[in-house]
Amino acid sequence: MECTATCITCYPSLDDGQPGYKLKQLDLQLFNEEKTEDPTAKRQQESREKGQVAKSMEVNSVFVVMAAFLALKGFGSYMYSELTRFMVLLFSYGNADFTINSIHHLFIEASIVFIKVCFPIMFVVLITALAVNFLQVGFLFSLEPLIPSFDKLNFNPAKALQKMFSKRSLAELVKSCIKIAIVGYFIYRFAVQETMQVPKLVSVDLFDSLQFIASLVLNLVYQISAVMIILAALDYFYQGWEHKNSLKMTKQEVKEEFKQVEGNPAIKSKIRERQRAMAMRRMMQEVPKADVVVTNPTHFAVALKYDKSMPAPTVVAKGQDLIAQRIKEIAKEHRVVIVENKPLARTLFASAEVGQIIPQDLYQAVAEVLAYVFRLKKRLS
Repeated sequence: MECTATCITCYPSLDDGQPGYKLKQLDLQLFNEEKTEDPTAKRQQESREKGQVAKSMEVNSVFVVMAAFLALKGFGSYMYSELTRFMVLLFSYGNADFTINSIHHLFIEASIVFIKVCFPIMFVVLITALAVNFLQVGFLFSLEPLIPSFDKLNFNPAKALQKMFSKRSLAELVKSCIKIAIVGYFIYRFAVQETMQVPKLVSVDLFDSLQFIASLVLNLVYQISAVMIILAALDYFYQGWEHKNSLKMTKQEVKEEFKQVEGNPAIKSKIRERQRAMAMRRMMQEVPKADVVVTNPTHFAVALKYDKSMPAPTVVAKGQDLIAQRIKEIAKEHRVVIVENKPLARTLFASAEVGQIIPQDLYQAVAEVLAYVFRLKKRLS
């Protein structure tokens, strides 16, 4: 037997000792479990509230390192003078007797110098890190990542191995290898080019030698950072792509979320049905108050009411087929005049809604009907 459909497979089996084939229907619902749908706005917002956003740590690292070295270059002279002053103070204690007061004074001076030297760089690094994070993800404050999860305490070797050899881990390994190779290449090139400059520092004073070494280090950092910025930009786009893929949803998840946001279609249908029923009851309650019911006579019925407070006659009820028959029955029960006028009934039904006044081009026709009704009522009274 040959299969003619892609949704069934044939495989050999035995039935009462006789060879044969059995057809097996594939469960097509299994394909619905694949996450093929783009994340909805609600899914993305929930992920953001949990602190799960696309962010590249490579961008943070590159700009923080560059900011630190730029701050070191800008505040280098100030830091050198502060350290020099402290060293002079420290060596001045060489011939003095150490006492509790002198040690206390030395400790305070060391703390002040430490703050003066480190604070500028720490401040620049802090501002840079905050600015880069803000540019990547905007303003985001969430305490949910700090909530302890007891699920993480349950060690699962299978999950650990799966995470270790996942695509994300492989990508991180590749990025780390590339960074090590780039940094190693520039350090090697730097060592080859600048090694011959080191012996010249013997005849130079300390401040000039420190400036020369700092300029070499900064030059090396700038070269490495220029390449790392390119890698950071690529990593930023990769993190955005990977984060979007991690938020992808199955078709069933999209349907369930739509139900949560928009409401269950079955429930909404019942609500609309009840609303229509209530509107129908209210409309039927207005029929006894009408002055006239204009009919087709079988398919359409429009109930009109007019008094001096109204700018024009108003449609208080209208219906087609069964509803029209019900309007006429109520009109007969409450002795409301019924007038048969096929063109007028059809035009009123199509051009005016319940609660609205009739169109201006129907004033003349409706006025004639109402005049007849009022004369009839006056005659009967």
